[in-house]
Amino acid sequence: MTVDLPHDNTDPAALRGRGIRSFVLRAGRTTEAQSRALLELGPRWIVPYADAVTDWHAVFGRTAPRVLEIGFGMGDATAEIAASKPEMDFIGVEVHPPGVGALLQRIDAAQLTNLRIVQHDAVQVLQHMIAPHSLDGLHIYFPDPWPKKRHHKRRLIQPDFVRLAVSRLRAGAYLHCATDWQPYAKHMLEVLRAEPGLANRSADYAPRPDWRPVSKFERRGLNLGHGVWDLVFTAR
Repeated sequence: MTVDLPHDNTDPAALRGRGIRSFVLRAGRTTEAQSRALLELGPRWIVPYADAVTDWHAVFGRTAPRVLEIGFGMGDATAEIAASKPEMDFIGVEVHPPGVGALLQRIDAAQLTNLRIVQHDAVQVLQHMIAPHSLDGLHIYFPDPWPKKRHHKRRLIQPDFVRLAVSRLRAGAYLHCATDWQPYAKHMLEVLRAEPGLANRSADYAPRPDWRPVSKFERRGLNLGHGVWDLVFTAR
């Protein structure tokens, strides 16, 4: 069973009610500072969801290579990557308010002008706000592995989703995934290899690219002997 994807001509109301999702809005405490960031900084850096392609050149005020990240968590890696690559524009997609608030704080602290946030379901964002063949890169770092077998249908990396993602990448653009859950890494590798629109840059798993920072959580796991698997594919 695959992630339930709407078709391009699906009614917006149906999109909002689509079936199987790759995420669950879990309860989480939003700090006072994060809430203030959402209120005060959100209007400047959050792009509202729309059922139509967004003019990203207008949003960023320039034409530049564009990378989208799905599920940025608390946004530490996202902000670090954006700060290290000022010549590129980044779109971070996340549904959880604490993470969105935390990334807004990082954007403000570092005065990042090349990063925007969409607080919405990433499948719908890709399908409706991103034009075909317009992205230069797509980052998916440590998505929920849904380890229980009965929940595998919720995993984001499924054939239908990958097909949608590839349709939004330019020829030569890259798709970079990372996970610390080995069974999910194997699943990702199988799904990505099976997609005819992608070519693996490595024989199987890739060394961690320089552009992906090592998070504190990841470093702690590595120190305990836990593995991390990166996959980097190129759009044909």
